[in-house]
Amino acid sequence: MIYKKFQNLELSALGLGAMRLPTIDGQEGCIDEAATREMVDYAMKNGINYYDTAYGYHNGQSEIVMGKILKDYPRESFYLASKFPGYDPANIPKGQEIFEEQLKKCQVDYFDFYLFHNVNGVNIDPYLDDESNGLYSYLMEQKKNGRIRHLGFSVHGDYDITKRFLEAYGEDIEFCQIQLNWIDYDYQEAKRKIELLGEYNIPVWVMEPLRGGKLATLQDVYADKLKAMRPEETVPGWAFRFLQTIPTVCVTLSGMSNFEQLKQNIATFRTEEPLSEAEWNGLMEVKSEMFNEKTLPCTSCRYCTSYCPQGLDIPALISVYNDQALTSGDLVVPAWLLGPIPEEKWPAACVGCRSCEKVCPQEIKISEMMTAFAAAIQK
Repeated sequence: MIYKKFQNLELSALGLGAMRLPTIDGQEGCIDEAATREMVDYAMKNGINYYDTAYGYHNGQSEIVMGKILKDYPRESFYLASKFPGYDPANIPKGQEIFEEQLKKCQVDYFDFYLFHNVNGVNIDPYLDDESNGLYSYLMEQKKNGRIRHLGFSVHGDYDITKRFLEAYGEDIEFCQIQLNWIDYDYQEAKRKIELLGEYNIPVWVMEPLRGGKLATLQDVYADKLKAMRPEETVPGWAFRFLQTIPTVCVTLSGMSNFEQLKQNIATFRTEEPLSEAEWNGLMEVKSEMFNEKTLPCTSCRYCTSYCPQGLDIPALISVYNDQALTSGDLVVPAWLLGPIPEEKWPAACVGCRSCEKVCPQEIKISEMMTAFAAAIQK
């Protein structure tokens, strides 16, 4: 196992994420405890010392199961991370209540790593309003008391959201968890976020290295191009080698849902084999080909918005649509990805007048996209 130095700690470069644990009959809230225990035991024996859970994972059961399993190991043999569930702004005034509940669920006296969860356009203002809800002050108090050893945040919001959070709390933030993979490096501004975090000397924790499993397999035409450059490397291996090429990445979290995935990922992280310049460029070429095939060629010229009777921010909606369409088979869009866009401005508000299409230089069939997008949104 590769280890990365974080302050005075040695953290396994691969962390076990507990968001996609094996389940019974596919029921999200019914974790297969026996299978999970087998995975944790193998992970421990093969060098993984970082375990990541959260309040809402598996309908609240992830913390409970991970706490029960990790209780069998010496507390100093692992690092446990959990997160405050501010993805629901209604939770933010309940800092003490929820934090105490999490410690009990995980059966620990402290968290090695604790995060403000999923900073985005919906919750950034409540997260920063410490005067009203006291969450930041409370968590800082827990850090002072040793019940939080290291405080960080995870962010799905854009660059500007990330910057606002850092401008407010950056001097006390020790690490940041971002969605990072070879698709999102440019596409979700991950590169810019990494550079911003570098200005604060904040190391990067990676979530969604395989984009929810979508980068674990590729169409043959793309997989063959990667294989030609590294014959022995697996498709998931390419995603992890990409991350090994970025110097500020410390921990890569993988939500492994079965024993075989765990074994394969551990095998990859036994060695550090960053991409060469030629391999990096080759991977970016594959990404460009995937973009051209699966996404809409919007250039954000905004001609369309001037003609939309509903006042929809069409380029912003296309950006979210492209993001999900890129690696999804059946298009599914979680509603929170729409961030601060008011619900009355979501795709369902499109009346199909096609006024936007008449002025689109790229000749995008916007009305058809809106119909598909509206049907794909899961609230």
